[in-house]
Amino acid sequence: MRRSVTQSLGDVLREYIRENNIGRKLKESDIINSWEEVLGKTIAHYTRNVAIKNRILYVEISSAVVKNELFLIRGEIVKKLNEKAGEELIDKIVFR
Repeated sequence: MRRSVTQSLGDVLREYIRENNIGRKLKESDIINSWEEVLGKTIAHYTRNVAIKNRILYVEISSAVVKNELFLIRGEIVKKLNEKAGEELIDKIVFR
């Protein structure tokens, strides 16, 4: 039996994401994956771990010098990452 109402796969996936409230987690994952793109390969080389919890981005940096430089421009980094996500997902960054 053929159904008369059909939906595209994209529409079904968008509806599923909206109904299960996983859109925010997907955007957070996109931010983590775009860390290298936004900050460059040099900074990514010194980055060990990136995670988001409660709107705070935690970044583990292996170089004290790089950590200090990033600390000075953390506001700009937050702005760039939020622009990349298309909404305010990060309030602050903690460097470890």
